[in-house]
Amino acid sequence: MHRKFDDLLLGSIELFCLAAELGSFTLAANAASVTPAAVSRSVARLEERLGVRLFVRTTRQIRLTDAGRRYFEQCRQALSQLMDAEREVTGEQTTPAGVVRISMPTPYGHYRVLPLLPAFRERYPQVRVETHLSNRNIDFADEGFDLAIRGRAPADSNLVARKLEDAEMVVVATPAYLKRAGVPKTIEDLQAHECIQFEMPSSGRHLAWTFEGSPENADVLTRGSYGTSGDALAGVTLARAGAGLFQTYRFVVADDLREGRLVEVLREAGGRTRPFILLYPHARYLTSRVRAFVEFLIEQLAKPTTPPVPAPRTRAH
Repeated sequence: MHRKFDDLLLGSIELFCLAAELGSFTLAANAASVTPAAVSRSVARLEERLGVRLFVRTTRQIRLTDAGRRYFEQCRQALSQLMDAEREVTGEQTTPAGVVRISMPTPYGHYRVLPLLPAFRERYPQVRVETHLSNRNIDFADEGFDLAIRGRAPADSNLVARKLEDAEMVVVATPAYLKRAGVPKTIEDLQAHECIQFEMPSSGRHLAWTFEGSPENADVLTRGSYGTSGDALAGVTLARAGAGLFQTYRFVVADDLREGRLVEVLREAGGRTRPFILLYPHARYLTSRVRAFVEFLIEQLAKPTTPPVPAPRTRAH
């Protein structure tokens, strides 16, 4: 195989990454025990090879260009993988260490993953987990994420998809709202109720509600005066304030149902679930820290959920 990376080029990439991390040629030079001029030459060598500017330079600071940021994320991952591979072969990688970056939806992050991180940290104290909570789809290559959790399997065949769980959906409201507006007995009754709307970031459309009892398990479009977007937990907050009915995951409102702050309705039509799937690039070498986190999430989440919480009785008519 023709050699494409000589020692000088690999050294230049290391110095470039060091400068990007520290934000200074001088600090990078001090850390690498070379001169600032050597760092500057290394960066210039890369820019000439790539045909793009990697840094915007001023007299006081350096800043990565957009191309430089993308190149830095890829190079940082590549160098990390090389170091992990070396440790793996030599037997030095006895304990996973470093940073794992994961993106996930807001409800799943708050109620399922974030509460697990102290236990993971206790098991792997040298691994730092950086979390990104958002309902938008991320780009693994451009944004430097190791993992993502999403609610549907991807069309991209370059991604590995591993199901974590099927989360049950429930429709809830406060006892006060149900006393005021009445308890819906059928799916058709929802048309006469305030149904809190959530707007999907990908399409801008209101998210349909799902029921086992609807015709052919079809999605049901509801109506209401309250709408929210970006963070699905806003709908739960509105429901807790008595604004109306909202469909959400049982794990989000389990404590509210148990303590009577919210009441489940249309239980006979419920039971429909939505999946949560762990994603990561197919071709990527999984470092020991990412592999440890994947195995931990599978261990903690890919198992039968606890039985549903019984719905408290309400006197609403």
